[in-house]
Amino acid sequence: MSNSFYKELEKILLASSIETKISLFKEFYHSYKLGKIVFENEYKVKYFDKPSYASFCKIINPQDVPKRRNLTSKEGQITLLHAIAHIEYSAIDLALDGAYRFVGLPKKYYDDWLEVADDEVRHFVMLEKLLHELEAEYGDLEVHNALFEASQRTQSLVERMAVVPRYLEANGLDATPMILTKLNKLPKNEMIDKIIGILNIILDEEIDHVKKGDVWFTYACQKENLSSDIYFEIIDKYYPQGFLRPKNLNLQARKEAGFSCSELNFMAKKDVC
Repeated sequence: MSNSFYKELEKILLASSIETKISLFKEFYHSYKLGKIVFENEYKVKYFDKPSYASFCKIINPQDVPKRRNLTSKEGQITLLHAIAHIEYSAIDLALDGAYRFVGLPKKYYDDWLEVADDEVRHFVMLEKLLHELEAEYGDLEVHNALFEASQRTQSLVERMAVVPRYLEANGLDATPMILTKLNKLPKNEMIDKIIGILNIILDEEIDHVKKGDVWFTYACQKENLSSDIYFEIIDKYYPQGFLRPKNLNLQARKEAGFSCSELNFMAKKDVC
């Protein structure tokens, strides 16, 4: 391994096997925390035209991915775990791409997104372990490209921070409690309990990920002399459907993650705080 920050991140991002990506990242992150990685003064970052999972996942339209039915069955649990594992694997690359793509920022920015990537790796490994217990593998089911396409479209820091942590990942703060509610109503068994445990870990840790996005979204707005109100313009640009389930907003988690009351009131279409 070289000690070049962007060169090594590029290698990790392009790794087309799960084992290689995770191994390269762990080696890189260990060296980074020891201060052995050097930031290049200039680096021409690449635009990626396909996701790193393209070699082992069949990619289809989002509306065609397998539906999560009968979570008491082995097949239903595999479908749920595979869908969440895909989100977490995609999130590894999103965090790494966030560190790779935007050159010349404060070191704390890179500290933050590498820490996020480390969390996402751990989340993915936990989910992969449960898939293995169910005699399944990540890549067994079809997946969509929505998260990768979000990274392709957002090539400025302000748009990336608005779309990835403050919209897509923040939506997970709303969606995960709904999944947990469904799981908690099911007859208890060991696998259901394990899934609930992992989802609670993910929900708790991803509040911090969204908070990091909030910090760097604010930084990008200030750097470009933009009002933070541009957030909703950016979201409307890429996701004109906006916030489809305002009644399911996880208000407490979103507040902890940096959303203001005025933002939450706008999303909820009524005064909620």
